[in-house]
Amino acid sequence: MADFTNFWTNAPSVDPKRGFRFQVSMDNLGGMLWFAKKADRPTFSLTETKHEYLNHTFYWPGRTEWNEISITLVDPTLPDVASSLLSFMESAGYNIPGQPDNPAELSSMSKGKALNATGNIRVEQINESGAVIETWLLKNAWVKEVDFSEVSYDNDDLSEITLKVRYDWAEFTGGGKNLFKL
Repeated sequence: MADFTNFWTNAPSVDPKRGFRFQVSMDNLGGMLWFAKKADRPTFSLTETKHEYLNHTFYWPGRTEWNEISITLVDPTLPDVASSLLSFMESAGYNIPGQPDNPAELSSMSKGKALNATGNIRVEQINESGAVIETWLLKNAWVKEVDFSEVSYDNDDLSEITLKVRYDWAEFTGGGKNLFKL
């Protein structure tokens, strides 16, 4: 346990977690995404159930709902992330309409295909030495939305792709503990 006496006057022995020290990995997009610009960490909400009795109202916690996250990527030339994400769609079962004699067009998207196309997604915080100190593993994650940034002659920014990722729950590992882990 750390000694917090004279907290303000002693030099810290460890840096706090910093927002710019992170990494994102997606198994089927080549592992570690060096071109990840920003990522949300998972959040969840608890629903509530209300019970009214005479002149009183009582509340109980209900279901846990995990909220979708966004991951913003810079779109490098190599690897071509845009084409990789479009191949995710195809692997998940999406087919461009217009070829009625093509039996592949009759297949449809499914959660199983979407999960296989995406693979595991992790958002990790790292320390000043590059060691992982916090891991969020998104369970049953799939890419829900892909937003390619606009192109414009008056903009010299890097092209970006923003992903919205839906998942069923997240496993957390950090501080020597595995929480929300089955």
